[in-house]
Amino acid sequence: MSLPVVDKEENIIDLELEHSKNAPPKYLGFVAGMFSGVMKNVVGHPFDTIKVRLQTDEVGRFKGPMDCVLQTLRKEGVTGLYKGFTPPLIGWVFMDSVMLGSLHLYRRLLKENFYQNDEKLPLSGHVIAGLGSGWTVSFVAAPVEQFKARLQVQYDAKTKIYNGPIDVARKLYHTCGIRGIYSGLFATMVFRTNFIFWWGSYELFTQYFENNTNLSKPSINFWSGGLSATVFWIFAYPADVVKQTIMTDSPIRSEKKYPRWIDAVNAIYKEKGLMGFTRGFVPSILRSFPANAAALAAFEAVMRFLH
Repeated sequence: MSLPVVDKEENIIDLELEHSKNAPPKYLGFVAGMFSGVMKNVVGHPFDTIKVRLQTDEVGRFKGPMDCVLQTLRKEGVTGLYKGFTPPLIGWVFMDSVMLGSLHLYRRLLKENFYQNDEKLPLSGHVIAGLGSGWTVSFVAAPVEQFKARLQVQYDAKTKIYNGPIDVARKLYHTCGIRGIYSGLFATMVFRTNFIFWWGSYELFTQYFENNTNLSKPSINFWSGGLSATVFWIFAYPADVVKQTIMTDSPIRSEKKYPRWIDAVNAIYKEKGLMGFTRGFVPSILRSFPANAAALAAFEAVMRFLH
């Protein structure tokens, strides 16, 4: 009795059609990323304020992270920890939407065009997608983070130049045009190149927890998100110090202390050596786990709910 002949090409087409039906919509990551941005900002902004103030303190105003917290609370109250909150609240929603949406999109494009024969996207694909999302979101992040940083380093009436994020944008544009708004773009892209460590390690942690524990999916997302963000900040932190230094420099080109990225690197090293690149590291690391663990758990939960 002869067996029916199965057309291999037909089977492949059927499998591809089934995969395309089951795959989440390409825009879904952008929607889920908005929820991630809200969660990240609510949990992480106070830590970020302390980090930025320590990174940009040139007059020895603070003895360390705890002293910075206490001085801020004593002189400005709890609201001092949330200075510059509005730009990242709006900005993080938009930034995480772009970052996680583009990450999801790049993963899909890589899987469909370069790793068709693999059951799932390999580690190299996650690293490439992470790099792409980092560079993509930099065009949104550069102005948002600059507005936030300039507001965060206003300590009192003497140092107050801007009344809010809109005022920062208006004054920068009036003084320097679009160049002023995007001052620090290159530094932002250098910083976010380290996304290769974030999304590469996120995949490794996820695989480890899936294969070696009985944790639920939300728990895996939470722990993988927090741990991978910590890995990212360990590698990326020196570039973040350089970025913040450039972003709080004078926006006027002729008055800049650091007209080029390398000028900021040299100035930081000359002033405090290698330790200069670790200023504000403690609040950054303390922030990275809870803020990003909560944010990525929210992102993955929304992805599962909407899919």
